[in-house]
Amino acid sequence: MWIVGVLLVVAAVAGFFFMRHTKSELHAMIGTETLTIPQLEDLRKVSDELGASGGFRKVAEVVGAAHPRPEGLLTSEVSKTECVWYRYRIDRQYETVEYRDGKRYRRKRTEKVAEHTSHEGYALIDEQGRTIGVDPNGTGPDGTEQTVNRFEPHHGGSGSVEVFGFRLPDFVTGGNNGSTIGFDYKEWVIRPGRRLYVLGEVHDRIGPLVIAKPEGEGHFIVSTRTEEELRDDRVTRHRFLAVGVIVATLAGLALIVADLIG
Repeated sequence: MWIVGVLLVVAAVAGFFFMRHTKSELHAMIGTETLTIPQLEDLRKVSDELGASGGFRKVAEVVGAAHPRPEGLLTSEVSKTECVWYRYRIDRQYETVEYRDGKRYRRKRTEKVAEHTSHEGYALIDEQGRTIGVDPNGTGPDGTEQTVNRFEPHHGGSGSVEVFGFRLPDFVTGGNNGSTIGFDYKEWVIRPGRRLYVLGEVHDRIGPLVIAKPEGEGHFIVSTRTEEELRDDRVTRHRFLAVGVIVATLAGLALIVADLIG
């Protein structure tokens, strides 16, 4: 029983830190001003006039439609969708056989065999056609469109599987890696024209204005949801976590104490 109690306390500690992060995100959204691209350009001009060319930094919220980089649109790997950002993940589902106490047990397991997030930048464009660059920096956007969610059974025993031009490791039926059942494919994209909310640090290190993850401490949020929707989500999540942390802590301590005095 005490082991379950310890696990509950550990979960409560993890939940507490997640709760703090959620609250910090909410405060960042509340305390950060939403600026238009012309307003940011004006602030950059003031910075240049003060002799800080290339050194402009401003934490801000920016809203606009997703727009491709000058080199053009990306094409997602799995669904071949034209987009400005994509991510895919491939998991192998397999079955292992274990022997315990003279009995034979089959277990289904999952392992990640491939994952990729596009690193190319894109832009936000406003209604007047003005743009600001977005440096995704490997950050997973919130509320992206899922274009692929399918499972493909694996036919055949031995042999390797080819995905996107490269071969995955050999999965030998009944071998040390288990018997492959199939592969689970998932993919997410941001299409051009999709309305985005971005909270980050605007800079001009490369010349044009770009919004990216802050160099120091700070939050970087890219979402297809509105700021109001994100705030409501963080408030609900914080309340849920607060209750969960209290319940898990009390239950965990109760189990530990009961085991000690039992």
